[in-house]
Amino acid sequence: MWRSSPERELAASWEADAAAGRAPAAEAGEPPRVDAGAAGEPERPAREEQPKAVLQAPARPRAAEEGDARVARRLPPALPLAPPRPAARALCQLAKARGRGRGYRRGSGSLRPVTVDSSKARTSLDALKISLRQLRWKEFPFGRRLPCDIYWHGVSFHDNDILSGQVNKFPGMTEMVRKITLSRALRIMQNLFPEEYNFYPRSWILPEEFQLFVAQVRMVKDGDPSWKPTFIVKPDGGCQGDGIYLIKDPNDIRLTGTLQSRPAVVQEYIYKPLLIDKLKFDIRLYVLLKSLDPLEIYIAKDGLSRFCTEPYQEPNPQNLHHVFMHLTNYSLNIHSGKFIHSDSASTGSKRTFSSILCRLSSKGVDIKKVWSDIISLVIKTVIALTPELKVFYQSDIPTGRPGPTCFQILGFDILLMKSLKPMLLEVNANPSMRIEHEYELSPGVFENIPSLVDEEVKVAVIRDTLRLMDPLKKKKETQSQHPEKPVTGKEDLDCEMTGDPDSNPEAHLPSICLKQVFPKYAKQFNYLRLVDRMANLFIRFLGIKGTMKLGPTGFRTFIRNCKLSSSSLSMAAVDILYIDITRRWNSVTLDQRDSGMCLQAFVEAFFFLAQRKFKMLPLHEQVASLIDLCEYHLSLLDEKRLLCGRRRRPQSSPPQEMNARTQSAAGSLAPRMIGANKLSHSRHALS
Repeated sequence: MWRSSPERELAASWEADAAAGRAPAAEAGEPPRVDAGAAGEPERPAREEQPKAVLQAPARPRAAEEGDARVARRLPPALPLAPPRPAARALCQLAKARGRGRGYRRGSGSLRPVTVDSSKARTSLDALKISLRQLRWKEFPFGRRLPCDIYWHGVSFHDNDILSGQVNKFPGMTEMVRKITLSRALRIMQNLFPEEYNFYPRSWILPEEFQLFVAQVRMVKDGDPSWKPTFIVKPDGGCQGDGIYLIKDPNDIRLTGTLQSRPAVVQEYIYKPLLIDKLKFDIRLYVLLKSLDPLEIYIAKDGLSRFCTEPYQEPNPQNLHHVFMHLTNYSLNIHSGKFIHSDSASTGSKRTFSSILCRLSSKGVDIKKVWSDIISLVIKTVIALTPELKVFYQSDIPTGRPGPTCFQILGFDILLMKSLKPMLLEVNANPSMRIEHEYELSPGVFENIPSLVDEEVKVAVIRDTLRLMDPLKKKKETQSQHPEKPVTGKEDLDCEMTGDPDSNPEAHLPSICLKQVFPKYAKQFNYLRLVDRMANLFIRFLGIKGTMKLGPTGFRTFIRNCKLSSSSLSMAAVDILYIDITRRWNSVTLDQRDSGMCLQAFVEAFFFLAQRKFKMLPLHEQVASLIDLCEYHLSLLDEKRLLCGRRRRPQSSPPQEMNARTQSAAGSLAPRMIGANKLSHSRHALS
């Protein structure tokens, strides 16, 4: 039986709203807003009158998802704002004019608008423009000589050379969510915590693990002759469903034909997905990584559900090639003659996730558990990605050098199984933010058709991401809490009562659709961040700022400072360990910019050292014990260096005080090292 977990607090509020057929409210006390999950046609903001083209069967749709370079610059109108009250506005202006006569300076309390450089926005430009108009921020579509507050990039961190402000991409994120890199990161976590990371299918990296893949499949078949698996092959750099296909036999000729030129990941196919209207579907959820250190994660309360266009059947040799049956990619199914474009959030081949939850709730499904499992999946996946992201970040933006701060919207593709367990399919660094699709009216002639479902979800995600990242937010909050304009007369009091439109610039906006899940639930997930602590050790010994690989001298320094060498592990053995592991990883990784040990090779060496030093324990306890030991010795080293620095100063503190502090630190850590440091993690909170 599923027991409650702390994240059910968040899931409960979302489930209650989904059951009522509306979008979930952001926080208690915030006004509810009508969402796409409502029965029938949901209320939508008024739009400008546009002729609706009735398209017949000959019109062939064309894909318009991630990576589409052809973008029509159609700008849908922004959501209409509440009409101003002329009398109140006039009264406020009169009060301000009188206030200036009494020595009040109009510009003393006003703030400039936030500036956004959208010159590299690409396919997200239309949704971004709508968001900026709703926020009343200043856009620079062709760039700006002076620095902007926020830079919105369409592809990667390196779209522009930026020395200040904020940018909506993390360095290295595109590389980290590629099929092979993501599979490696999650495999490390599966080795440490197999029960917590069973939401990702078993994967093999090709071509380097092809022989292992064949051998393991043969071994399982020999033990269970009735097992007839299906595997899905995904090219490492593929997108929009390009190059994905299904196989039954590992010796399929397509599997071995192009691997050298195009590496791939092969995974176990998920047999029993949840079906709606007899169709397979997946979920695109938008996740905001607001900060890397400290880690901050937000999840959008609504997403998109993309449907296949052929009724689902379990894969067999006759239907393996039916991509419209097995693959949920929007960019593939839009070419199907059965694809249904709909402006309703609860019908068609693309719907809102809230409408799916509303339908499941009406059938008695525990939506709180579904949301709780999805929240857990997202947090655990981000925890698996952050260690190497830190290495990329310190390489592009070294500590102490000027550079921007980063945030990023990620697209999580999740499949619900028949048992309602969520399974991670992939993570997209550049999820499509297009709010229109294209019809081919005749060969080579396309027409852009607005997609109200896309606009409803994506504009809210971009707009509220900007609200959370607002660089002037603290100043606005301070100004609202401590206004400079004194209330000195009836005119000012009337202005306060009627509401000055300039006093609250976000009064016209709906509640924020993004909900924080980390660090809100950090206590339940911090025990998983072992690799993150290893990455901190790795970065400490890199030596040269901007590098991403550890040299032999840095590795030897790590061993010496952490006192890991012994009679059974000489420094010569340490050098051999470094050479063997580094050589093997350099032969399989594509990044050959630097020579040395990458983070994943360091993690493998760390596992080896932990298993030697702390035997007869589970791997995660061995690794945690070695991390504690390393951090303990490094803290003593830091204390010693600090003491030496103080002794050189005439006003340095007495050595007895420092010795007492060192002995206290040693006494607090010594019990953790005795008995192999058995860790008791609160996994039952999520079981």
